[in-house]
Amino acid sequence: MALLIVAAIPTVIYDLCGCKWIAVPWLPIALLGTAVAFMVGFKNNASYDRLWEGRRIWGGIVNTSRVWGVMVKDFISVETAKTPHSEQEIKAIQMRLINRHIAWMTALRYQLRVPKEWEAIKKVHNAEYKKKWFHVAEHETKMEDELAKHLSPDELRYVMSKSNKATQIQALQSKEVKKLLSLGLIEDFRHMEMMTTISELYNHQGAAERIKNFPYPRQYATLNLWFIKIFILLLPFGMLNEFQKLGDGMVYLSIPFSALAGWVFTTMEKIGESSENPFEGGPNDVPITSMARTIEIDLLEMFDQTNIPEPTKATHNILT
Repeated sequence: MALLIVAAIPTVIYDLCGCKWIAVPWLPIALLGTAVAFMVGFKNNASYDRLWEGRRIWGGIVNTSRVWGVMVKDFISVETAKTPHSEQEIKAIQMRLINRHIAWMTALRYQLRVPKEWEAIKKVHNAEYKKKWFHVAEHETKMEDELAKHLSPDELRYVMSKSNKATQIQALQSKEVKKLLSLGLIEDFRHMEMMTTISELYNHQGAAERIKNFPYPRQYATLNLWFIKIFILLLPFGMLNEFQKLGDGMVYLSIPFSALAGWVFTTMEKIGESSENPFEGGPNDVPITSMARTIEIDLLEMFDQTNIPEPTKATHNILT
């Protein structure tokens, strides 16, 4: 509606008021439109790269988590232990490592969902859409309650006292792997392999935090939006003479065509905006809640657990 009004005002002035001088030659408008199109394309490409990198990071977390599960299952066993341990003791150690890994994923996804000032999900129209059509678990539940399902009370108190919970959970994993080496449950080679996996998980976490904590550069986002606004305001003035050449009354076709062209540019700008921050909890974000649940199910099934949660289901075709 706003675009139609912007296009109608100069058209009415041009035709009914007889102010023919307000028409602008099409060439400078076309040059401006070309420059704006390049800027919009650049922003959309950069935004998509951020979204796709976020997806690749969590794809790496999925694969590395499965590797971690296999290592815990096969590296720590009664047969390979150098000191006597019962099957129950080994099982308890394995599940402690697996549950701690699930806690790490939980802490990481909660940290990635923390709202930032520059994120679009806080805008009124996005918040209204979210409230009506889907929900984000990390915005509705507490991290501490979820971590309590996978950590011991002492570990939970320790982790919650730190600023970066996910980092400290992996530090606890490293501490326990070192303890397993000293107890003779694993040898040097397996210790190094497990530490390499922990290091890889840290790399994934750092890559995700890099996207979360560094926004799309504001100078590009802000200027790009203003260039589009200027172009939309000038566009109807450039179309007046072009449609007037078609005959009497045809000048009013500039209204729908100007609005249509303006809508394309503003929509493309919004598409780029919705892809800038892939972890904010929007409908087009990387579904880290669902992916974390998938990993949790895979790991628990790997150890023949019975208390396996249901996969995350989409709400109105939106998967978070």
